[in-house]
Amino acid sequence: MTKGVNVHSVERRTAAPVETDKREAILDAALELFGERGFHGTAVPQVAERAGVGAGTIYRYFESKEALVNAVYQRWKTALGRALIEDFPSNAPVREQFHVFWRRMASFAQRHRPAMMFLELHHHGTYIDDKSRACEEMVLAAGRGFFDQTRQRQVTKDVDSELLIALVWGAFSMLMKGCWTRNVELTDQVLDDAENCMWEAIRR
Repeated sequence: MTKGVNVHSVERRTAAPVETDKREAILDAALELFGERGFHGTAVPQVAERAGVGAGTIYRYFESKEALVNAVYQRWKTALGRALIEDFPSNAPVREQFHVFWRRMASFAQRHRPAMMFLELHHHGTYIDDKSRACEEMVLAAGRGFFDQTRQRQVTKDVDSELLIALVWGAFSMLMKGCWTRNVELTDQVLDDAENCMWEAIRR
């Protein structure tokens, strides 16, 4: 044994990254499989196989399949919220704010396609828990606040903010799906054309 080296302390320092790597591998595998097969079509052993761990290892980190899908949901819904909200130019003209929001959505979808597909598939799931719904509310509250203000300022149509959010998100989601399923390149021109159409639909 090397003099002066505490073997146990070395083991403790090296064990944590291994455990973190396993948890990350499980979350990544779950994201892919839940996005491809849905919640009910995905079995825990399938997640374990793709993650390269034993099936029992899953339950060391997540007590159930429901807990696993919620952990994935919370991770990526929070990431989406941050991408949309952090350092948002709230003092910019409304049209410019909408442009920033639209492009941030597109950037997130392009960089994190599996996560975008997963979130779209699972946000209405009965297995989504209160903590996950709180993450959803964080994103919705920002959009609600934006449309409440723009409606009061008579910039956007005088309809409920929830409806405007649904229209914008629905159009964006279908744009992403259409491009992905038809292998259409999501160019700046495509994004600009879609954004202008959406703005015309919601402005006064």
